[in-house]
This record gives sequence, C-alpha cells and structure tokens, in this order.
Amino acid sequence: MSTLEIKDLYVHVETKEGTKQILKGASLTVNSGETHAIMGPNGSGKSTLAYTLAGHPKYVVDSGEALLDGQDILKMTPDERAKAGLFLAMQYPVEVPGVSMTNFLRTAKTEVDGEAPSIRTWTKELSAAMKRLKMDPKFATRSVNEGFSGGEKKRAEVLQLELLKPKFAILDETDSGLDVDALRIVSEGVNRAKEANQFGILMVTHYTRILKYIKPDIVHVFADGHFVKTGGPELADELEENGYDAYLPEGADSESALA
Repeated sequence: MSTLEIKDLYVHVETKEGTKQILKGASLTVNSGETHAIMGPNGSGKSTLAYTLAGHPKYVVDSGEALLDGQDILKMTPDERAKAGLFLAMQYPVEVPGVSMTNFLRTAKTEVDGEAPSIRTWTKELSAAMKRLKMDPKFATRSVNEGFSGGEKKRAEVLQLELLKPKFAILDETDSGLDVDALRIVSEGVNRAKEANQFGILMVTHYTRILKYIKPDIVHVFADGHFVKTGGPELADELEENGYDAYLPEGADSESALA
C-alpha cells in the first residue's frame, strides 16, 4: 500500500499587488484505493494544492511537506514526481502542436516505467483504452489536444491515467465543461483505472454531479487555504444544499461560494 501525506503546507504566489499567501497549513493523508473529494468555494486554494503537488513553478512552498511513501516530492522536479507515482489531470489541458498522442503517451510511459513498452503490446493497449473511452482511433495520430473539444481533452487525460498507472491521481475539476454523456464516460474511465490499479484519488470539484459517478470515501471542505471539515459522502449532500457560507472566513463574500 502507498501513502501520500501532506503536512502543514504553506504556499504563496507573487502577484502584481505583491505576495499572496494561498495555502495556510493544509494537511491530508490519502492511502491507496481511497477516493477523497475536495470541495470548497472559488479562490479557496483547491487548485493551488493540486498544482503545488505536481510541481508548478508559479507556486512557492514556504514550509511543510508532501510525502509519497516517505519521500518528500516537494524536493523533486515535476518529472521526478511523475516517476514516483503522482499524476495530475488538469482542469484546462494544454495543446501540444506537432506531437502526436501516440508518441506523447509512449514517451511518457517509457519515462515513468524506465523502459519502453514493446510496439505490439503498446499499440494493442492504447487501442483498447481508446475504445473503452469511446475515442475515435484517428485521435492517436493527432497532435496532443490540438483542436480537441473540452470533453475530448478530458478523455485524453483519463487515457493517460489509465495507461500510466500512477500511485495517486489528482483530478482538478475533471467535470468542468463536460456534458452528461461525456461526464459519464470520463467517470467510468476513472473508475475502471482505479479498479485495475488501486491508486488513490484526490478529486477537486465544486459540484456533486461527478460524485454520483465517482463515489468518494471521504469528503473534505477546503476554505481559506486549508481543510476545515472532513466527513463521509453525506457531507457533499450537505454542501449541495447549504453551500459554503458556514466555512468562509468572517467578512468574506459569500456569493463566490456558489460560483
């Protein structure tokens, strides 16, 4: 079993107005096979937590640790974190013109595993995974995410998740921009990959609709840069009904909680 342990994490960014503290003592432990939903108002720091763990240079760690099986990933480069078993499905996947999906995925697989998969095995595995996600086979030869719709980009993220087999997957608002059919297909892909590989999931979301498909074991409320409440799946229903007002810092604009 693997463990991802976030300990008292403080993170800031530099803005035109100066230094802005975003994470303020975030702590969380996720084990293999667990699904944690992280919910909270806009601007609370949920995505900052995701991108800090992945190693985005914009986010500066002031103090704290993030241990993956005892190793502090905050001291690693982003590629080293991926090799250690961390995966980030981005809210807004980037386009990579000139690099085909096939080459991108096989290169990533080679880097993560330390050896290249055989062409025959890889072609079969890629084709089967795309078929399960209802992706047109032609997408394998297209440039990464170039000209893809929002739903197609999210399917491509889940395709990576299924093929790379990480220890922990961070899903940053994977439901964003998806219609009902795409949400179901993407969610089924996540569930299928988790069942096959038993990785842990940190799922950042505003809404409960994705939680109807990807069932969380634990739900957290994240506000003002740290976790303020933890509960079972019923906590998500409470948030859907009552919003985040009760968890906002005193004097904060409550309208943003439901944005």
